[in-house]
Amino acid sequence: MGKRKVFTKTDLSVPQVEHSHDMAGNVVILPEAIPPNNTMVKFGRNASNSRSFDFARWYGTSINAITYACQRQIERFLAGQEGAVMGSTVANYCLNGLRNFLDYCMLRATAFGRDLALADVNRDLIDGYLGHLAGLGVATIGQKSLYMSTKPVLLALGRRGLIPLLAYGDAATFPHNPFPHSNRKTKGETALSKRERQAFTVALRQAIKPIWADNAPVTGELLVFALLVVALHTGRNTTPLLEMGRDCLRPHPKENIVFMVLWKRRGYNSSKVALRAGSDAERLLESTPSVRTNVASLIRRVMALTEPLDAEAPDDLKGRVWLYRTRDPKSVGQVTTLSAQTLAQARNRLVAEYGLTDSDGRPLRINISRLRKTFANRIFELTDGDLATTAAALGNTPQVTDQNYLGPDENARRNWQFMGVVLVQELLTRTIGATYRDTPMGRCADPVNGQYAPKREGATCMNFMNCLRCKHYAVTAEDLYKLFSFYFRVLAERSRMDKRRWAREYAHIPRLVDHYIVAEGLRRGTFKAEAVEAARERARALPHPFWTVELINTLEVFA
Repeated sequence: MGKRKVFTKTDLSVPQVEHSHDMAGNVVILPEAIPPNNTMVKFGRNASNSRSFDFARWYGTSINAITYACQRQIERFLAGQEGAVMGSTVANYCLNGLRNFLDYCMLRATAFGRDLALADVNRDLIDGYLGHLAGLGVATIGQKSLYMSTKPVLLALGRRGLIPLLAYGDAATFPHNPFPHSNRKTKGETALSKRERQAFTVALRQAIKPIWADNAPVTGELLVFALLVVALHTGRNTTPLLEMGRDCLRPHPKENIVFMVLWKRRGYNSSKVALRAGSDAERLLESTPSVRTNVASLIRRVMALTEPLDAEAPDDLKGRVWLYRTRDPKSVGQVTTLSAQTLAQARNRLVAEYGLTDSDGRPLRINISRLRKTFANRIFELTDGDLATTAAALGNTPQVTDQNYLGPDENARRNWQFMGVVLVQELLTRTIGATYRDTPMGRCADPVNGQYAPKREGATCMNFMNCLRCKHYAVTAEDLYKLFSFYFRVLAERSRMDKRRWAREYAHIPRLVDHYIVAEGLRRGTFKAEAVEAARERARALPHPFWTVELINTLEVFA
């Protein structure tokens, strides 16, 4: 028996673009449909601060058809007819995309001295729009943002056959890559340094104290401080945190552990982090980040304080955690929830009140993106550079985590600065490459004061038996011949001494050469397999003169 076909239900009340076709097959908007009875589009409550957008000022001009089609398309987005597009995304389409696009269309219609029809939305118009954005005086990344807020609306119109849509060729409606290398022109947020993180943590600890008091006042500012604590210790994104539900804490199979589960709109997936009670040393639970139990207690405390407000909250806010009574004169006393604007205002007051500054003495810039990157780098540090665990903690792939979240720590910056100073000094003194000095084993960075050097004035390190363990030792492809000569000399010592003594004092050396130096060099691409085998055979047949029995009777002189 065949599978029964399921028909998708649709809302027939969704406004359609009232149109017909002319003799050339172009779409023509019916005159009686313009302007519509209601030019205002309402987004409803969403993650942004925008609630509506009015198309009225573009009607009655020379772009009525384009304005009408764009408004109807926005209404279809809001009605869910073009997939699940969030209200904040639609608001962005209107405020950043269509506002600039329709303004440009008005300028173009004035320049042409005629009305623009839907058939005029072609590659020539899009190229002109890109030029218009370039003339606004915004950065390239800003131009790209405005363009990408416009394209989805026009693309949806093209897929419905209302505007000509060409996908390929020089006349393609949308250029393939109008902003090449734009990713190189932007700089994302950076993680907080250790000093900044410690200062911010101390300030938060003081600011959050009133929430534990009896009859604590539930203010938006206090809730923001609690949200920042959760963000700092869990590394979650802004919107999932703002929309945290009262059922966010879920049971965990292990005792004294709970899951904090948040919903990610953009990925249509849940994000979870384990909150557990444990010692400070226990920072990780398998591949999921674990934080101290006071974060879970803080969330429960906030839910207890805001529980009476949940009954009074509007229907679209019921079940939220971050509820409080607004002090806005226009709606004083009404129950609302935290927004991005409230979050920004409270964090700025926190920075000003506690005098938080960055390394340059400027006010410390705090936002959820920086806290997320701080969390990522902290997890990476605690796991000794485990990229897979860090990616799992963030809910990203290792590639995304490596490219967008992880950055060099303070030690790395200090080391690179030291290398730069040394390199400049060698260039100025024409001694580049002289940092490492040749030895019978390879190269040594400090034969006088090295890790196993005698550290006496005028004495040079001759402790070649410990070179493989010394942090100042280095091997290049040119040194493989000397290394393998030493390797075979160590193997030859087995027949010249007690086997148990050789196993105790020398057996580790061939293993280090094979499994550490050679294998690691091949893995990194520092050595070529052909060069390794050639050096090995050369050392076997004709060892380096220093490691011959005739010159060095016994290796004990280097112990």
